[in-house]
Amino acid sequence: MLEPLGVDEATFAVYHALLSHPDSTPEQIAALVNSPLDEVLEMMQNLRKLELLVPTWTNPEAEHAVHPRVGLSGLAERRRGELNRLLSELRQAESSAEVIAEQYNELLTSRSSGDVEVLKGRANASRRIEELGLKARDSFWGMVPAHIDDTIHPAETSPDLPLLERGVRMRTIYLQSMTVSKPGLDYAATLHRHGGEVRATPTLPMRLLIIDQEIAIMAMDPENPTAGAVIHRSPAVIAVALALFDAYWSRAVELFSPEDRDNNTPLTPHEAEVLRLLAGGAKDEQVARLLGISLRTARRITANLSERLDATSRFELGVAAAKRGWV
Repeated sequence: MLEPLGVDEATFAVYHALLSHPDSTPEQIAALVNSPLDEVLEMMQNLRKLELLVPTWTNPEAEHAVHPRVGLSGLAERRRGELNRLLSELRQAESSAEVIAEQYNELLTSRSSGDVEVLKGRANASRRIEELGLKARDSFWGMVPAHIDDTIHPAETSPDLPLLERGVRMRTIYLQSMTVSKPGLDYAATLHRHGGEVRATPTLPMRLLIIDQEIAIMAMDPENPTAGAVIHRSPAVIAVALALFDAYWSRAVELFSPEDRDNNTPLTPHEAEVLRLLAGGAKDEQVARLLGISLRTARRITANLSERLDATSRFELGVAAAKRGWV
């Protein structure tokens, strides 16, 4: 009943035990709810995050369960705020989708433009997309609204792996329904292990591919995937396509953590450049400025590299990278 608030049945049992037996130790709570101690400790940590288990005012080293009327009401209010924020982001994304749809319709009426290439039929579109992918130099972003019942080919035969092996940065957004299937999740996991970034979201408005932030490829008819595709090179359309992709990417959920990545996977161009700059003594701010990325992104790349090489300092990161021949 409280799962929409992030409190499942087992966590509620621990919460109830803490309310009923406020002076009990974790070991005693584990006995009361008949659960292993490590699971009870994990659920108590979740209760802390939900602000249902807080330090006692008179004794900061002690904790107590918050009264349900206060704790659950406050939690519900925070969740309501989160939902309102997500709804606001969804409305913004839908507005972006509407803008790109209008731009898309306008450009379809002028197919003779050099900025637009129309590919009729799925076969023609697939061949051309593969050809353009082979020429990708830096990045390949994709929104892929494949469903659970769609045919998913083995990752080993995918054209995505050669791109990753060449150091092309890949970001792909899938539908959450697709990743529920074992073939879909295995495919996404393979891309991630080879350095691709993979996220999932409940809905996607259309299939969209963006190559080197210079070419945008969209379905000719989003309702009919066999109709073909349209390739756009107009800076205006590219800008709108990037905005649409970024809107969905920012609210999509990461499927895997950095430590799931194969340590033998080659560095991406951004990772290699970050390591080179760090080895030269550059600070995070300088790395971000020189690479044209945000400070947060620069720090995230550094943190992921440190986790990947099990380094606790910049010095250890440099030594570990040198041992692998990365710098």
